[in-house]
Amino acid sequence: MEPAFVVVALLNLGFVLGLLLNLGGLLTWVERKQAAVMANRIGANRAYIPIPIPGKDGIRWYKRFTLIGLFHGIADAIKMLTKEDFTPPFVDRFVFNLAPWFAVIPVLVTFAVVPFGGPFIPGVMLEEVLLFVGADGLAATAHDFFGDTTFQLQLADLNVGLLFVFAMGGTGVFSAALAGWSSNNKYALMGALRSSSQMISYEVFMGMAILGLLVIYGTVDMGLIAQMQGDVWFGFIPTWGVFVQPHMFVIFLVAMMAENKRVPFDMPEAESELVAGYFTEYSAMKMGLFMMSEFIEIAVIAGIVTSLFFGAYHVPGVHAVTDVWYWTQHPELVPGNLVFGATVPHVVVVVMRVLSFLCKLAFFCWFLVLIRWTLPKFRYDQIMRLGWKILLPISILNLLLTAIVLAVVGS
Repeated sequence: MEPAFVVVALLNLGFVLGLLLNLGGLLTWVERKQAAVMANRIGANRAYIPIPIPGKDGIRWYKRFTLIGLFHGIADAIKMLTKEDFTPPFVDRFVFNLAPWFAVIPVLVTFAVVPFGGPFIPGVMLEEVLLFVGADGLAATAHDFFGDTTFQLQLADLNVGLLFVFAMGGTGVFSAALAGWSSNNKYALMGALRSSSQMISYEVFMGMAILGLLVIYGTVDMGLIAQMQGDVWFGFIPTWGVFVQPHMFVIFLVAMMAENKRVPFDMPEAESELVAGYFTEYSAMKMGLFMMSEFIEIAVIAGIVTSLFFGAYHVPGVHAVTDVWYWTQHPELVPGNLVFGATVPHVVVVVMRVLSFLCKLAFFCWFLVLIRWTLPKFRYDQIMRLGWKILLPISILNLLLTAIVLAVVGS
C-alpha cells in the first residue's frame, strides 16, 4: 500500500475514534444538563477546579470554576477507573469478562462506513504546504506526496456499507445475552431475554424501513448514497432521503432508538424492575463500557440517520470537483469547487462539508436525548405491539408501493 493511503487511513481513523470517544464522554454531560434544563433544574455543577483569588490575608481558594458542569465527565472517568473491579464468584468468568467488549467494539466499528466529508484531493487542498526538505536541498510539498489522487473522508469505503452496518448492529445483541446469561442472576437473565427479543425484532423493522430507500437509490454503498443526495429537485429541494421517504425516516429512527435500549425502549435495563437489567452484576470499568457504548451508539445512530436521510455531508448549493456522480448527472456544467455558484478553493468545500456533517450529527444527538427525557417508558407488550403490528406492516406496504411507483414512472 502506498504511503499516502496509509497516512489518509490513519488520519480518518484518528478522526473517527476521537469523535466517537469524545462524544461518548460529552453526551454524559449533555444527558444530565439537557434533562436539568427540561426539568427547570441547574444540573451537573458540583465538580470544579478551585481558582486562587487574592484576598486581604493572601490567596484564598474559594472561586469554583465548573465549566458549566463539563468536569463531571472527567470525574466519572476517574471514578470508573479507580473503583474496585469486583467479579462475583458465581459467574462464568470468561463470558462475563467478554460481554462488555461485545457492547463497545461493534458500535465503534459500525461508524467506519459512515462518510463524514466526501471525496477530497489532499494534494490540491495542501498544494503549497511544505512537508520536508531532503538532504539534497530539494523541498517536498503535500502535492508531491499525495499527487492528484482522490481519497475518501470515510474510514472504510465498502461497496456493501449498509449491509456492514446491519451485520455489526446485529452482533450487539450478543453483549446483552452473554452478560445476562453469564451473571447467573435472575434479574440479569430477564434483562438479557428482553434485550434479545427487542433487538432482534426491531432489526427486522429497521431493515424493512430502509429497503424502500435502497430501491430508490439502487445501491447499499453508503458513500454513493451520500453522493446521490447532493443534487436538488426543481432547483431548491435537496434530494435527501428524508424528502424521498419521510415516513420511513420516522420508522427507521424509532427502530434505531429501540436498538439503543434507552427510554422509551429501556425494558432490557428497567431500573424500576430489574435493578440494571443484563449488567446488574457488573462494576467499575466493565459497567462503564456498557454505559459508554450506549452513549457512543447515540452518535452512531445520529451519523447513520444523517448519512441516509439528511444528505450526509452535503450543503445545498455547495459542490466539489470530486463529486463524480453529480457532474455525471449534469454534463452541461463544468466541474469545479462551487459555493452558491462562486468558485472557491477545494479546501473551503471540504471544511464546509465536514462542519456540515458535524452540525447534523450534533443536532440528532440532541434530538435523541430530547426524546429520552420527553416520552415515558413503554410496557414490554406495547413495545412488541408497536413493532410487529404497526411498524412492520407499514414498512412492507411502503416497499411494495415504492417498487410499483418506480416500475411505473422509472428511476
